[in-house]
Amino acid sequence: RIQLVESGGDSVQAGGSLTLSCTASGDTDSSVCMAWFRQVPGQEREDVARIDTDGSTIYYQSMKGRVTISKRKSKNTLYLQMSYLKPEDTAMYYCAAGPEFIRCPIVSVFRDWGQGTQVTVSS
Repeated sequence: RIQLVESGGDSVQAGGSLTLSCTASGDTDSSVCMAWFRQVPGQEREDVARIDTDGSTIYYQSMKGRVTISKRKSKNTLYLQMSYLKPEDTAMYYCAAGPEFIRCPIVSVFRDWGQGTQVTVSS
């Protein structure tokens, strides 16, 4: 299993930028899809972006064009760079790790989750 801890959430003005980090520990040598999700209270959790072991990425409509997902294996850290933030981006952001050896496009259930980091965007 992988333990995940997010950080970097903050309150920012609309149009601003923010970078979230997710530090992994535990079985970090496993080949897993890593992802960022977000959730607003009372709404479904939604995909933001995914990244595979080989670095290939998927971006979802929620923030496409305004985010970049990346990872630094030497630091076991996943990042989400966000720009041109809007008030509707206000949410709890979570990182997640998929099951071993399953590539991002076909992961339907993520195995490990962090506790989340809050992003608040004011107008």
